[in-house]
Amino acid sequence: MKAPVIMVHGAFCGGWTFDSFREPFEAAGHKVLTPDLPGRGPGGSVVGLSMSDYARDIARLIRSCERPPILIGHSMGGLVAQLAAGRAPVERLILLAPSPPWGVHGASLEEAVSAVSLYALGPYWLQAIAPDYGVVRRYSLDRLPRERRRALYARMTAESGRALWETLNWWLDPFMTTSPGPVKAPVLAIAGGQDVVHPPATVRQTAARLGGVFHEFPEMSHWLPGEPGWEAVAERCLDFIAAEDRAAA
Repeated sequence: MKAPVIMVHGAFCGGWTFDSFREPFEAAGHKVLTPDLPGRGPGGSVVGLSMSDYARDIARLIRSCERPPILIGHSMGGLVAQLAAGRAPVERLILLAPSPPWGVHGASLEEAVSAVSLYALGPYWLQAIAPDYGVVRRYSLDRLPRERRRALYARMTAESGRALWETLNWWLDPFMTTSPGPVKAPVLAIAGGQDVVHPPATVRQTAARLGGVFHEFPEMSHWLPGEPGWEAVAERCLDFIAAEDRAAA
């Protein structure tokens, strides 16, 4: 029996991020789980939720699996995956354009701007932050056609301001909330060469921090699980899993 795969979505999103991306993994014989992070759904609220809350939730799901799963995280979900993998055993850790952990500096002006722009909302760490279509269009879904971009944006929901603050302003966090524990599993970190949210230089630092392998798709941007070329990203992930399985054998 092949290891199950857990896919963790990023900020403002849900498990629907992986509606297409999961298919090659299922075709390869993996059971795929795409949970929504806490606070989503009818009656839910993300206000006050921490990255630690997200990590604990995914760690519980990991422990519920019959064997250590393969954990895949995108964007902020990539950071959640790093934190969860430090709390519960996983077989592989795969990061798609991941938010960097505590101590890894951004490599672009856009990352610096993101870290300070939300302060215009006041004490945003106490709020639920709604998605901004202009930001999504320009930085996240920039390689998708307009109709597809609009459809995905319509599914987005508010994100925890506290989780965003912990992710974007780690140097102000004395509790080191986003510092992962030791990750004993093999790690693959993938970047899009056109991504300005988490550019290749930052993802490369994250891979080095975790002792992992770095791979770049030069023509791709931030929405690695769903923009044109996502099939090649999934194939690279499956190749990584297969290579590690062969090495273990």
